[in-house]
Amino acid sequence: MKKSRFVALAVLALALAVGGIAFAYWTQGGSGSGGATAGTTSAITVNQTGTPTGLYPGGPAVPLSGTFDNPNAHPVHISSVTVVVTPFSVQTDNAKPACTAADFAVGGASGANVVPAGTGVGSWSGLTVRLVDGVANQDNCKNVNITLDYTANP
Repeated sequence: MKKSRFVALAVLALALAVGGIAFAYWTQGGSGSGGATAGTTSAITVNQTGTPTGLYPGGPAVPLSGTFDNPNAHPVHISSVTVVVTPFSVQTDNAKPACTAADFAVGGASGANVVPAGTGVGSWSGLTVRLVDGVANQDNCKNVNITLDYTANP
């Protein structure tokens, strides 16, 4: 009987020890760090829709307008669109002054835009181009095609 009591006590002690291990745990706080990186944007392309024709010295300013290509996956804010005439010089008649970018004037203001993601999206307007009435002969500007360079300003 002593032996069975001893075995019973040993089993009970073992069961309590195993049970205590099963329910025993420690808690501990801690700290750590991680990181994140902000993305960047790709350049917006400013498109001109339509091609003004029929400019003549002293004639009216012709409106310019267009859309954007936004390759980003999200809308991009711009403050304005600006335009300049690409420098050039054409002199088909050497007896007359060359036609240059200075013979043309751009003006107006486009205003701010939120450009959605995509191609041919959004719109801008408010800019103009004209052929100024110069003091010299401007015959070399006849049939000249000028190039306008646009900038989307952040």
